[in-house]
Amino acid sequence: MKKGKFIGMGVGPGDPDLLTVKAVKTLNNIDVICAPKSAESKPSLALSIIQSVLNQRINDYITLEPLFPMIEDKNELQEYWKEASKLIIEKLDAGKDVAFITLGDPTLYSTFSYVFKLIYDLDYETEIIPGITSFTGCSAAAKISLAEKDEIVVIVPKVDGRLPQILEHGDTFVIMKTSRHTEKLKEIINGDERNKEIISVQNCSMKDEKVRNGFTEEKNYLSTTIIKFNK
Repeated sequence: MKKGKFIGMGVGPGDPDLLTVKAVKTLNNIDVICAPKSAESKPSLALSIIQSVLNQRINDYITLEPLFPMIEDKNELQEYWKEASKLIIEKLDAGKDVAFITLGDPTLYSTFSYVFKLIYDLDYETEIIPGITSFTGCSAAAKISLAEKDEIVVIVPKVDGRLPQILEHGDTFVIMKTSRHTEKLKEIINGDERNKEIISVQNCSMKDEKVRNGFTEEKNYLSTTIIKFNK
């Protein structure tokens, strides 16, 4: 029996209308959808984004929802990744194609990459379908350009001691998940005397999207702050 293909699929920042044409075509025919969630009682946001597409399907499909808890222990996380890969491999060995859906783009800060490595190393057929990233969605929502000419854009996944060291080397900084470290971010950025524009976006492209000038004070996980230093 021919084994199935493993597909990593970005579903964009939140608005189903931002799904790519290729993603929609694939979702209309895929055998299995893998939609990890961070807690047993918490539904998958990525799955909710593609639900309108799935509702229009004629043929049946299977949904896998492995648990990927938001913990820092890498050894413990590896066990969850291995367990997810086992579920996926079982379907691939049965000849079914599996799409692993993820917010934004699967190649950027996505847990998909860890599972992908495990399956790719076993020589299964694979494919990655890119998606609109959260930060390009945020810049569009804020109606600003991220970069012009030879400006340097820096993507920062976590605010720590590295940020002050690299500020002078970039023109635009995209700070992701800023609700976790707003005060530290404000201290670092306000310590830079250059003129700057600061815009924060929460729940980009969703119904409750918020765009505001300055830093966000709300503790929302899907928060991004864009800092543009003026030349």
